[in-house]
Amino acid sequence: MAKKRPQTKATRPQLTDGEIPVVGAREPCPCGSGRRYKACHGKAAAEAVTELVQRPFEGLPGECDWVALRELVPAATVTLPLKGGLPEGVPSVTLATVLPMAWPALRRDDGSVLLGLQNDTASGDISRDLADTLQRALESKPGSPVQARRAPADGPRLQDLLDADGTFEPVVHAGFEFWVPDAENATPEVTASLERANAAAIPTVRLTGVDAAYWCETPDKNHLRWVMPYPEEQLLDALARLHAAGKSNLGEGTRLVGSFRAHGLTVPVWDLPSGIGAQDVEKPAAEFAERLTAALAADAPLTADERRARGGLTNRQVTLS
Repeated sequence: MAKKRPQTKATRPQLTDGEIPVVGAREPCPCGSGRRYKACHGKAAAEAVTELVQRPFEGLPGECDWVALRELVPAATVTLPLKGGLPEGVPSVTLATVLPMAWPALRRDDGSVLLGLQNDTASGDISRDLADTLQRALESKPGSPVQARRAPADGPRLQDLLDADGTFEPVVHAGFEFWVPDAENATPEVTASLERANAAAIPTVRLTGVDAAYWCETPDKNHLRWVMPYPEEQLLDALARLHAAGKSNLGEGTRLVGSFRAHGLTVPVWDLPSGIGAQDVEKPAAEFAERLTAALAADAPLTADERRARGGLTNRQVTLS
């Protein structure tokens, strides 16, 4: 009886981690290990998707404004400075709240880059997703949008790409005309998207006397939404002290009604009468900032009235992200 010839398997070329493509979670891993992708090289990517970074913009200049533009402001742009300066052929990089057709990013015909902030992201780290989109936009051909994808788990974050010593100065717009250099010659699709976006935009103004405070107008009443950098517990205590003392408002007819929690920061919200515009609230907001500074420095235990005020503020807190 003839001996069986030993069976041999074709040797699969060894791939480095950087060469292994993303495949379906239940498919064999392309590295040749014999395991499913989700249990092999897809494990790090899966963990990156599920692990939530509580403060994705921490360490960036203007963290509070990053949060405001991500969650509260309809139309705004900011010029972004890159570490080491702009690449050749890229005259500018601009962060925008929203881009036409909900594109994650756009490389314009002149080579400039627009990066969208309010898009859905694939992982728990918005900073990493945005950095991946920005890198691909810088490398894409002029005149082309950048499509969404899952960012590599070990990819850079915005903190790695942006100049930490740069400024972050948002410009709030009444509409989205900044999308196109020449709106009259835009494509029908972009024009239609522009009209829909403009119709839905809530009038918004950034205050000049304090940081990251945004006035907005709605049909029934106006609001001031103010993103603050202080630790949540300390800020709630300070707001409770002011509220119990009758010093939490911004003038007659105004009222501190609660707060949002967004990307690790707290956003107090005031109701304003419809007749109060952004200019009207500038001075009261600056005066409130002084009262808040004093309240933040207090370390005495809260009184019974202050504890009740704090409980009311906490009950009216809404988490956005």
